[in-house]
Amino acid sequence: MEKRTGKRSGSGDPKARLEAVADAFEAGDIEAALAQVEGLLSDAPELPEALHYRAAALAELGRLEEAGRAYGQALKVAPEDLEILLGAADCLVCRAGEDREAVEEGLGLCARGKRLAQREDDVEMLYEFLLLEGMGLNQMGESEQALASLEAALGHVPRSVDARLERGIALFELCRFEDARAGFEAVLKDASDEAWAHHYLGLMAERRGDEKEAKKRFAKAQSLASEEFPPPVELAEAEFDRAVEDAVKALPQHAKQYLDNVTIAVEDLPSEEDLLGQSPPLSPSILGVFRGTPVGERSVTNAYDHFPASIVLYQKNLERFAKTRAELIEQIGITVMHEVGHLMGLDEDDLWLRGLD
Repeated sequence: MEKRTGKRSGSGDPKARLEAVADAFEAGDIEAALAQVEGLLSDAPELPEALHYRAAALAELGRLEEAGRAYGQALKVAPEDLEILLGAADCLVCRAGEDREAVEEGLGLCARGKRLAQREDDVEMLYEFLLLEGMGLNQMGESEQALASLEAALGHVPRSVDARLERGIALFELCRFEDARAGFEAVLKDASDEAWAHHYLGLMAERRGDEKEAKKRFAKAQSLASEEFPPPVELAEAEFDRAVEDAVKALPQHAKQYLDNVTIAVEDLPSEEDLLGQSPPLSPSILGVFRGTPVGERSVTNAYDHFPASIVLYQKNLERFAKTRAELIEQIGITVMHEVGHLMGLDEDDLWLRGLD
Protein backbone atom coordinates (compact mmCIF):
# COMPACT_ATOMS: atom_id res chain seq x y z
CA MET A 1 0.00 0.00 0.00
CA GLU A 2 1.33 3.41 -0.92
CA LYS A 3 2.49 5.42 2.07
CA ARG A 4 0.58 8.65 2.58
CA THR A 5 2.43 11.89 3.15
CA GLY A 6 1.51 15.36 4.32
CA LYS A 7 0.29 16.99 7.53
CA ARG A 8 -2.38 15.36 9.63
CA SER A 9 -5.74 17.12 10.04
CA GLY A 10 -5.62 20.07 12.41
CA SER A 11 -1.84 20.44 12.36
CA GLY A 12 -0.07 23.57 11.20
CA ASP A 13 1.58 26.75 12.35
CA PRO A 14 0.14 27.66 15.81
CA LYS A 15 0.32 31.34 14.93
CA ALA A 16 -1.79 30.84 11.81
CA ARG A 17 -4.26 28.70 13.75
CA LEU A 18 -4.54 31.38 16.43
CA GLU A 19 -5.28 33.93 13.73
CA ALA A 20 -8.05 31.67 12.44
CA VAL A 21 -9.52 31.52 15.96
CA ALA A 22 -9.31 35.30 16.20
CA ASP A 23 -11.05 35.65 12.84
CA ALA A 24 -13.90 33.40 14.02
CA PHE A 25 -14.22 35.49 17.18
CA GLU A 26 -14.34 38.72 15.19
CA ALA A 27 -17.02 37.24 12.94
CA GLY A 28 -19.09 36.34 15.99
CA ASP A 29 -18.87 32.60 15.32
CA ILE A 30 -17.94 31.66 18.87
CA GLU A 31 -18.79 27.97 18.48
CA ALA A 32 -16.38 27.72 15.55
CA ALA A 33 -13.70 29.61 17.49
CA LEU A 34 -14.09 27.22 20.42
CA ALA A 35 -13.87 24.14 18.16
CA GLN A 36 -10.74 25.49 16.48
CA VAL A 37 -9.02 26.39 19.72
CA GLU A 38 -9.84 23.00 21.25
CA GLY A 39 -8.09 21.43 18.27
CA LEU A 40 -5.09 23.70 18.74
CA LEU A 41 -4.90 22.85 22.45
CA SER A 42 -4.84 19.14 21.68
CA ASP A 43 -1.52 19.81 19.94
CA ALA A 44 -0.24 22.61 22.21
CA PRO A 45 -1.96 22.17 25.60
CA GLU A 46 -0.03 24.94 27.36
CA LEU A 47 -0.18 27.66 24.71
CA PRO A 48 -1.30 30.72 26.76
CA GLU A 49 -3.06 32.50 23.89
CA ALA A 50 -5.06 29.38 23.07
CA LEU A 51 -6.01 28.83 26.71
CA HIS A 52 -7.17 32.44 26.85
CA TYR A 53 -9.27 32.10 23.70
CA ARG A 54 -10.86 28.92 25.07
CA ALA A 55 -11.82 30.63 28.34
CA ALA A 56 -13.12 33.71 26.53
CA ALA A 57 -15.20 31.59 24.14
CA LEU A 58 -16.78 29.66 27.01
CA ALA A 59 -17.62 32.94 28.76
CA GLU A 60 -19.19 34.34 25.58
CA LEU A 61 -21.32 31.19 25.29
CA GLY A 62 -22.55 31.61 28.87
CA ARG A 63 -20.78 28.47 30.08
CA LEU A 64 -19.45 30.34 33.08
CA GLU A 65 -18.39 27.46 35.33
CA GLU A 66 -16.33 26.01 32.50
CA ALA A 67 -14.98 29.47 31.69
CA GLY A 68 -13.88 29.92 35.29
CA ARG A 69 -11.98 26.64 35.23
CA ALA A 70 -10.47 27.54 31.84
CA TYR A 71 -9.28 30.91 33.11
CA GLY A 72 -7.79 29.18 36.15
CA GLN A 73 -5.87 26.82 33.85
CA ALA A 74 -4.67 29.75 31.73
CA LEU A 75 -3.46 31.65 34.79
CA LYS A 76 -1.53 28.62 36.03
CA VAL A 77 0.38 28.61 32.75
CA ALA A 78 0.75 32.41 32.49
CA PRO A 79 0.12 33.93 35.95
CA GLU A 80 1.38 37.38 34.96
CA ASP A 81 -0.35 37.70 31.59
CA LEU A 82 -2.34 40.92 31.91
CA GLU A 83 -4.83 40.05 29.17
CA ILE A 84 -5.68 36.72 30.79
CA LEU A 85 -5.94 38.35 34.22
CA LEU A 86 -8.30 40.98 32.84
CA GLY A 87 -10.45 38.39 31.07
CA ALA A 88 -10.71 36.28 34.22
CA ALA A 89 -11.58 39.32 36.36
CA ASP A 90 -14.18 40.48 33.83
CA CYS A 91 -15.79 37.02 33.82
CA LEU A 92 -16.13 37.14 37.60
CA VAL A 93 -17.21 40.78 37.98
CA CYS A 94 -19.41 41.35 34.93
CA ARG A 95 -20.88 37.93 34.15
CA ALA A 96 -21.48 36.36 37.56
CA GLY A 97 -24.68 38.27 38.30
CA GLU A 98 -25.44 38.53 42.03
CA ASP A 99 -22.66 36.14 43.11
CA ARG A 100 -20.85 38.21 45.74
CA GLU A 101 -18.11 35.62 46.22
CA ALA A 102 -17.34 35.67 42.49
CA VAL A 103 -17.19 39.48 42.48
CA GLU A 104 -14.86 39.45 45.49
CA GLU A 105 -12.60 36.98 43.68
CA GLY A 106 -12.68 39.23 40.62
CA LEU A 107 -11.68 42.22 42.72
CA GLY A 108 -8.72 40.25 43.99
CA LEU A 109 -7.61 39.66 40.39
CA CYS A 110 -8.07 43.38 39.68
CA ALA A 111 -5.74 44.25 42.57
CA ARG A 112 -3.19 41.79 41.22
CA GLY A 113 -3.57 43.14 37.70
CA LYS A 114 -3.12 46.74 38.86
CA ARG A 115 0.16 45.87 40.56
CA LEU A 116 1.49 44.12 37.47
CA ALA A 117 0.33 46.87 35.13
CA GLN A 118 2.02 49.50 37.29
CA ARG A 119 5.22 47.43 37.38
CA GLU A 120 5.17 47.12 33.59
CA ASP A 121 4.15 50.76 33.16
CA ASP A 122 1.17 49.63 31.05
CA VAL A 123 -1.20 52.58 31.40
CA GLU A 124 -3.88 51.13 29.15
CA MET A 125 -4.18 47.93 31.17
CA LEU A 126 -3.98 49.84 34.45
CA TYR A 127 -6.99 51.87 33.30
CA GLU A 128 -8.88 48.65 32.41
CA PHE A 129 -8.27 47.12 35.84
CA LEU A 130 -9.26 50.35 37.64
CA LEU A 131 -12.49 50.55 35.63
CA LEU A 132 -13.36 46.93 36.32
CA GLU A 133 -12.50 47.40 40.00
CA GLY A 134 -14.86 50.37 40.17
CA MET A 135 -17.64 48.30 38.62
CA GLY A 136 -17.10 45.46 41.08
CA LEU A 137 -17.00 47.76 44.09
CA ASN A 138 -20.26 49.39 42.98
CA GLN A 139 -21.82 45.93 42.78
CA MET A 140 -20.61 45.18 46.31
CA GLY A 141 -22.19 48.40 47.63
CA GLU A 142 -18.78 49.95 48.31
CA SER A 143 -19.35 53.03 46.19
CA GLU A 144 -16.96 55.33 48.05
CA GLN A 145 -14.09 52.99 47.18
CA ALA A 146 -15.54 52.57 43.68
CA LEU A 147 -15.46 56.34 43.19
CA ALA A 148 -11.76 56.45 44.10
CA SER A 149 -10.95 53.69 41.58
CA LEU A 150 -12.98 55.38 38.85
CA GLU A 151 -11.39 58.77 39.48
CA ALA A 152 -8.00 57.05 39.10
CA ALA A 153 -9.16 55.41 35.86
CA LEU A 154 -10.26 58.79 34.53
CA GLY A 155 -6.86 60.18 35.46
CA HIS A 156 -5.46 57.88 32.77
CA VAL A 157 -8.30 58.12 30.21
CA PRO A 158 -10.22 61.34 31.00
CA ARG A 159 -12.81 61.02 28.22
CA SER A 160 -13.71 57.39 28.86
CA VAL A 161 -17.48 57.03 28.53
CA ASP A 162 -17.42 53.76 30.46
CA ALA A 163 -15.54 55.22 33.42
CA ARG A 164 -17.66 58.37 33.50
CA LEU A 165 -20.83 56.30 33.36
CA GLU A 166 -19.69 54.07 36.23
CA ARG A 167 -18.59 57.16 38.17
CA GLY A 168 -22.11 58.54 37.77
CA ILE A 169 -23.51 55.30 39.18
CA ALA A 170 -21.20 55.58 42.20
CA LEU A 171 -22.32 59.17 42.79
CA PHE A 172 -25.97 58.10 42.52
CA GLU A 173 -25.42 55.29 45.03
CA LEU A 174 -23.80 57.81 47.39
CA CYS A 175 -26.91 60.05 47.05
CA ARG A 176 -24.89 62.84 45.41
CA PHE A 177 -27.74 63.33 42.98
CA GLU A 178 -26.80 66.67 41.43
CA ASP A 179 -23.24 65.50 40.77
CA ALA A 180 -24.58 62.26 39.31
CA ARG A 181 -27.08 64.13 37.13
CA ALA A 182 -24.36 66.39 35.73
CA GLY A 183 -22.15 63.37 35.10
CA PHE A 184 -24.80 61.42 33.18
CA GLU A 185 -25.76 64.46 31.11
CA ALA A 186 -22.09 64.90 30.18
CA VAL A 187 -21.92 61.24 29.16
CA LEU A 188 -24.89 61.73 26.83
CA LYS A 189 -23.15 64.61 25.09
CA ASP A 190 -20.51 62.12 23.91
CA ALA A 191 -22.72 59.00 23.73
CA SER A 192 -26.35 60.00 23.22
CA ASP A 193 -27.50 56.38 23.03
CA GLU A 194 -26.05 55.27 26.37
CA ALA A 195 -29.10 53.51 27.83
CA TRP A 196 -27.86 53.39 31.42
CA ALA A 197 -27.35 57.16 31.51
CA HIS A 198 -30.95 57.68 30.40
CA HIS A 199 -32.15 55.17 32.98
CA TYR A 200 -30.36 56.84 35.89
CA LEU A 201 -31.53 60.28 34.79
CA GLY A 202 -35.03 58.78 34.84
CA LEU A 203 -34.52 57.53 38.40
CA MET A 204 -33.43 60.97 39.55
CA ALA A 205 -36.30 62.70 37.73
CA GLU A 206 -38.67 60.28 39.47
CA ARG A 207 -37.18 61.22 42.84
CA ARG A 208 -37.68 64.93 42.03
CA GLY A 209 -41.31 64.24 41.18
CA ASP A 210 -40.80 65.10 37.50
CA GLU A 211 -42.92 62.28 36.11
CA LYS A 212 -42.85 63.59 32.53
CA GLU A 213 -39.05 63.62 32.41
CA ALA A 214 -38.84 60.25 34.17
CA LYS A 215 -41.24 58.65 31.71
CA LYS A 216 -39.27 60.03 28.76
CA ARG A 217 -35.93 58.81 30.12
CA PHE A 218 -37.22 55.34 31.01
CA ALA A 219 -38.81 54.97 27.57
CA LYS A 220 -35.55 55.97 25.89
CA ALA A 221 -33.54 53.47 27.96
CA GLN A 222 -36.04 50.74 27.11
CA SER A 223 -35.93 51.53 23.40
CA LEU A 224 -32.13 51.33 23.44
CA ALA A 225 -31.79 48.19 25.60
CA SER A 226 -35.11 46.41 25.97
CA GLU A 227 -33.60 43.32 27.60
CA GLU A 228 -31.87 45.41 30.26
CA PHE A 229 -34.90 47.61 30.93
CA PRO A 230 -38.17 45.69 30.61
CA PRO A 231 -41.33 47.56 31.68
CA PRO A 232 -41.73 47.36 35.47
CA VAL A 233 -44.26 44.93 36.89
CA GLU A 234 -46.91 47.16 38.45
CA LEU A 235 -49.47 46.20 41.08
CA ALA A 236 -52.45 48.25 42.19
CA GLU A 237 -52.07 49.67 45.69
CA ALA A 238 -54.55 47.20 47.24
CA GLU A 239 -52.93 44.24 45.48
CA PHE A 240 -49.46 45.28 46.63
CA ASP A 241 -50.72 45.67 50.21
CA ARG A 242 -52.23 42.19 50.07
CA ALA A 243 -48.92 40.78 48.90
CA VAL A 244 -47.20 42.39 51.90
CA GLU A 245 -49.85 41.00 54.26
CA ASP A 246 -49.40 37.54 52.78
CA ALA A 247 -45.62 37.84 53.22
CA VAL A 248 -46.06 38.70 56.90
CA LYS A 249 -48.43 35.76 57.40
CA ALA A 250 -45.88 33.45 55.79
CA LEU A 251 -43.11 34.42 58.22
CA PRO A 252 -41.92 31.62 60.51
CA GLN A 253 -43.41 31.77 63.97
CA HIS A 254 -40.10 32.59 65.64
CA ALA A 255 -39.89 35.73 63.48
CA LYS A 256 -43.51 36.80 63.93
CA GLN A 257 -43.03 37.09 67.69
CA TYR A 258 -40.83 40.14 67.12
CA LEU A 259 -43.52 42.07 65.25
CA ASP A 260 -45.55 43.25 68.25
CA ASN A 261 -45.75 47.06 68.08
CA VAL A 262 -43.88 47.11 64.74
CA THR A 263 -45.52 49.08 61.92
CA ILE A 264 -45.20 47.70 58.38
CA ALA A 265 -45.79 50.33 55.70
CA VAL A 266 -45.40 50.83 51.95
CA GLU A 267 -43.96 53.97 50.32
CA ASP A 268 -43.15 54.72 46.69
CA LEU A 269 -39.45 55.57 47.16
CA PRO A 270 -37.01 56.03 50.05
CA SER A 271 -36.75 59.54 51.43
CA GLU A 272 -33.42 61.32 51.67
CA GLU A 273 -33.84 61.20 55.44
CA ASP A 274 -33.85 57.39 55.30
CA LEU A 275 -30.97 57.26 52.82
CA LEU A 276 -28.72 59.73 54.62
CA GLY A 277 -29.45 58.40 58.09
CA GLN A 278 -26.18 56.48 58.11
CA SER A 279 -22.71 56.75 56.62
CA PRO A 280 -22.16 55.73 53.90
CA PRO A 281 -25.73 56.39 52.82
CA LEU A 282 -28.14 53.66 51.79
CA SER A 283 -28.64 52.96 48.09
CA PRO A 284 -31.55 54.87 46.51
CA SER A 285 -32.57 51.54 44.98
CA ILE A 286 -33.10 49.76 48.31
CA LEU A 287 -36.20 47.59 48.43
CA GLY A 288 -36.99 48.17 52.08
CA VAL A 289 -35.68 49.55 55.36
CA PHE A 290 -35.96 48.87 59.07
CA ARG A 291 -36.34 51.97 61.23
CA GLY A 292 -35.59 51.61 64.90
CA THR A 293 -33.34 49.73 67.30
CA PRO A 294 -33.00 45.97 66.88
CA VAL A 295 -34.35 43.71 69.58
CA GLY A 296 -31.53 42.87 71.98
CA GLU A 297 -29.82 46.23 71.48
CA ARG A 298 -32.44 48.33 73.21
CA SER A 299 -31.58 50.13 76.43
CA VAL A 300 -34.03 50.95 79.19
CA THR A 301 -32.24 54.29 79.63
CA ASN A 302 -32.45 55.38 75.98
CA ALA A 303 -35.81 56.98 75.24
CA TYR A 304 -35.29 56.61 71.47
CA ASP A 305 -35.12 52.84 71.83
CA HIS A 306 -38.71 52.83 73.04
CA PHE A 307 -40.21 54.55 69.98
CA PRO A 308 -42.20 52.06 67.91
CA ALA A 309 -40.06 50.35 65.28
CA SER A 310 -41.21 50.22 61.67
CA ILE A 311 -40.50 48.36 58.43
CA VAL A 312 -41.02 50.15 55.13
CA LEU A 313 -41.16 48.58 51.67
CA TYR A 314 -40.54 50.72 48.58
CA GLN A 315 -43.05 49.82 45.92
CA LYS A 316 -41.48 51.43 42.86
CA ASN A 317 -38.06 49.95 43.58
CA LEU A 318 -39.55 46.49 44.12
CA GLU A 319 -41.61 46.73 40.92
CA ARG A 320 -38.55 47.80 38.95
CA PHE A 321 -36.46 45.01 40.47
CA ALA A 322 -38.79 42.22 39.34
CA LYS A 323 -39.25 40.96 35.80
CA THR A 324 -42.50 39.04 36.39
CA ARG A 325 -45.43 39.24 38.76
CA ALA A 326 -44.38 35.98 40.42
CA GLU A 327 -40.86 37.34 40.94
CA LEU A 328 -42.28 40.52 42.46
CA ILE A 329 -44.44 38.58 44.92
CA GLU A 330 -41.45 36.43 45.85
CA GLN A 331 -39.21 39.49 46.32
CA ILE A 332 -41.78 41.18 48.56
CA GLY A 333 -41.59 38.12 50.80
CA ILE A 334 -37.78 38.13 50.79
CA THR A 335 -37.69 41.86 51.57
CA VAL A 336 -40.12 41.51 54.49
CA MET A 337 -37.98 38.70 55.91
CA HIS A 338 -34.81 40.74 55.31
CA GLU A 339 -36.10 43.70 57.30
CA VAL A 340 -37.48 41.46 60.05
CA GLY A 341 -33.96 40.04 60.17
CA HIS A 342 -32.63 43.53 60.90
CA LEU A 343 -35.30 43.89 63.60
CA MET A 344 -33.98 40.66 65.12
CA GLY A 345 -30.43 42.07 65.10
CA LEU A 346 -28.98 40.35 62.02
CA ASP A 347 -26.51 42.36 59.93
CA GLU A 348 -26.08 42.31 56.14
CA ASP A 349 -23.50 39.50 56.25
CA ASP A 350 -25.83 37.36 58.37
CA LEU A 351 -28.68 37.99 55.94
CA TRP A 352 -26.50 37.21 52.93
CA LEU A 353 -25.49 33.88 54.45
CA ARG A 354 -29.19 33.11 54.86
CA GLY A 355 -29.95 34.05 51.24
CA LEU A 356 -31.87 37.16 52.28
CA ASP A 357 -29.62 39.86 50.81
